[in-house]
Amino acid sequence: MRSIWKGSIAFGLVNVPVKVYSATETHDIRFHQVHAKDGGRIKYDRVCSECGKSVQFADIDKAYDSPDGDRVILTDDDFDKLPAAEKHEIPVLEFVPTDQIDPILYDKSYFLEPDSTSPKAYVLLRQTLLETERTALVHFTLRQKTRLAALRVRDETLVIQTLLWPDEVRAAEFPSLDDAPEARPQEVKMATSLVESMSSDFDPTEFTDDYQIELRKLLDDTIANGGEKVIHTEEESSDEGEDAEVVDLVAALQRSVEAAGRNAKSSSTESSENPPAKKAPAKKTAAKKAPAKKAAAKKAPAKKTAAKKSPAKKADDDGQARKGA
Repeated sequence: MRSIWKGSIAFGLVNVPVKVYSATETHDIRFHQVHAKDGGRIKYDRVCSECGKSVQFADIDKAYDSPDGDRVILTDDDFDKLPAAEKHEIPVLEFVPTDQIDPILYDKSYFLEPDSTSPKAYVLLRQTLLETERTALVHFTLRQKTRLAALRVRDETLVIQTLLWPDEVRAAEFPSLDDAPEARPQEVKMATSLVESMSSDFDPTEFTDDYQIELRKLLDDTIANGGEKVIHTEEESSDEGEDAEVVDLVAALQRSVEAAGRNAKSSSTESSENPPAKKAPAKKTAAKKAPAKKAAAKKAPAKKTAAKKSPAKKADDDGQARKGA
């Protein structure tokens, strides 16, 4: 695994340096959109609705459209002014009983690894959480977003699980349950007996994703048999906006590209405001062309000389006329 974040847990006066790793991964088979006629990949282009031109990712800002139709465009400077926890610090806010956190609030999970020569502070925090049977509520900032998170212990390892904010959990309001009749004692007794007959200790390894297994088998069999459904393609390089669905890794890379683009844009702006000194000689060269116009003007007397020849020509004509007479 590769760490995605480095910092420290602020546990009172104790500082616990840690590395953060994604704790979960998906094994779902991902599909690309292709042209049904020839199997070519479908790619997406970011086109401005105003000018109709393609827009590079580095030139894209974020905007909010209000219900009244007002569009507010925000820049990185605007987002930097918003309150956020320290980027490389996980401050502990308080310790709460673990059973008081509703599981519906749990979002994404991350493993924490000690990031120091001595893991003593890490072990101290881990042991404290185990003995007190409490979970630490912390602020965790990842990818420019600060979340409330739960810091707990799993198999001797500290784990951070980001939490949804209370207003992100929908209220379950179903009128059909308001007048629902109570279950009769006999029904509850029989249902309880059924639960006891099906009771067991939870072992996640006993369960499998049959859909993904059968889908993989279908793909492998299709490749083995060949046919018109199989098209051999060369390896394609990743492109911005290539697929509508973007995994977390691609989103992180895009943010890196965006940061690099801002630096390039800043350098380009500075260059336009302060043009390079090398362009000056070109102006001097253009200025030297002015004498050429003066030289062309001197050709005017040549026209006058040509005009003076006309009397001579007339005299010759008169002479020839006399001879003829």
